[in-house]
Amino acid sequence: MRFLLILLLCAAPAAWAVEFRSVSENAAPMYDAPSVKANKLYVASKLYPVEVIVQLDAWTKVRDVAGDLAWVEKKNLSETRTVVVTAPLADVRLKSEDAAPMVFQARQGVALEIVELGMDPWVKVRHRDGQTGYVRTSQVWGR
Repeated sequence: MRFLLILLLCAAPAAWAVEFRSVSENAAPMYDAPSVKANKLYVASKLYPVEVIVQLDAWTKVRDVAGDLAWVEKKNLSETRTVVVTAPLADVRLKSEDAAPMVFQARQGVALEIVELGMDPWVKVRHRDGQTGYVRTSQVWGR
């Protein structure tokens, strides 16, 4: 019994791991059920980050930045990790320091590709035009 309890406690953190993906298509329909005959809730644009909740054969249930749940065809998702800016204006800096020079600013709703994780409270990102830098994790969602 004690062995089983230890095994469950060791496995628990892995079960709580959050998995993110991004939309791989220019216009991916998001549905209220896992079927193309279900109601379309909205259309997500390329690089839009989503949190994976449930995976079925050809469908994935996801949560978006607003906390809304939807189903998307698995073929419309990518392993590419992205974040979306949640602050009105996010400062992207040359180094992971508040005093570092600013590389660019990104407006709310802009998707940025993750270049490198693990520098809390910062994440290294790339804008679609190629500029890279560090943004505070408190200004983005999807990591």
